[in-house]
Amino acid sequence: MSQFVDEAQLNVRGGDGGAGCVAFRREGPVAFGGPNGGDGGKGGDIWMVADRNVASLIAFRDHPHRRAQDGVHGKGKDQHGRRGESLEVAVPEGTVAHDLYTGELLADLANHGDRWLAVNGGRGGRGNAKFWSNKRRAPAFAEQGEHGEDRWLRLELKLMADVALVGFPNVGKSTLISVISAARPKIADYPFTTLEPNLGVVKIDDSTEFVVADIPGLLEGASEGRGLGHQFLRHIERARVLCVMVDLAPVDGIDPHEQERILLHELGSYQPELLERPRLVVGTKGDMATPEQVAAWGGEVVSAVTRQGLRELVGRMAALVHQARAQQPYADGIVIIRPEVDGAMVERLGEHEFRLVGRQVERIVALNDVTTIEAMLYIDYQMKRLSVPKLLARAGARDGDVVWVASFSFEYQSDL
Repeated sequence: MSQFVDEAQLNVRGGDGGAGCVAFRREGPVAFGGPNGGDGGKGGDIWMVADRNVASLIAFRDHPHRRAQDGVHGKGKDQHGRRGESLEVAVPEGTVAHDLYTGELLADLANHGDRWLAVNGGRGGRGNAKFWSNKRRAPAFAEQGEHGEDRWLRLELKLMADVALVGFPNVGKSTLISVISAARPKIADYPFTTLEPNLGVVKIDDSTEFVVADIPGLLEGASEGRGLGHQFLRHIERARVLCVMVDLAPVDGIDPHEQERILLHELGSYQPELLERPRLVVGTKGDMATPEQVAAWGGEVVSAVTRQGLRELVGRMAALVHQARAQQPYADGIVIIRPEVDGAMVERLGEHEFRLVGRQVERIVALNDVTTIEAMLYIDYQMKRLSVPKLLARAGARDGDVVWVASFSFEYQSDL
């Protein structure tokens, strides 16, 4: 029996870029002609893609790591390395991705086909042919490839359903969905039989069908997290129509009207706009309720056992779903795009320690050999082009302070 998993952690890592090559042409008797080292290939990216054929996040429970392919190193004779293949990770519709450590919302893949670039692959290093100039006729250095981005994500699944069945434990939601659809949830006569949401497709005719979600039973205090309340309530967020179910013959003695009040209070406390959704309120277990209990309820009554009132209930659900679909289609997926520091930015790490951040400045020091005078002159020249000395001076750097760029460090010396 497959298991429904609606929360998971996922580690995604882009492929590393291939290293650039240091090579020179052999021109007859000349052992070292001009540079012809090729560039390394870019590492593969990782995309998350919403797929209606994926039902849960169970694939990530025991295998949480996904890595794209590395780029290939460059070679001599101007041969560039092959790009690493990107990786597509299929997730269910309604998957929301947060940064595991900060909790920041990164993407909401609501609909089939929604895509999000989870991590970038590292750029390939430039071969020494790219560093040739009139002043630098035989560059003996190249760039290393960048490491691919690496991050941990917290994934949540919010079910995409047209109708959400909401009620206390053991109110009859699982029985109802098993009767009106082809779903076969676990059913027993004790609370909390349903610990995982169940989906069922209700088909009336060739042109009318909708999805019903059996949400695990809610308790008073669910909006504050009692009884896994937040985990259950989030599955209601995307439902177009709510069907509030109250037990007409409750074993705990809570009056049906009081059940309705508590359920609506929990929905409103969790997310006030849920109370604005189209909703039905129906009394269940009509076959077990006394005539006095039915009369005291005064509302719609159904029985999943005797099929009492089910045809009418399904018809009302279909009408509200049709109306809701026309008025409020599902929202587009959301992808949060954060601007990336491209040039250089200074961060202060301590009284005498700084870090330079930015793709360009980090790439400057990503050489295969920073010990040669030629490479150091290149780094110094490129740093000045990005105004790094001025940025450090404005940040308060003094002679002798340590400056970090990626894993490379140097001692700051002012030009004065």
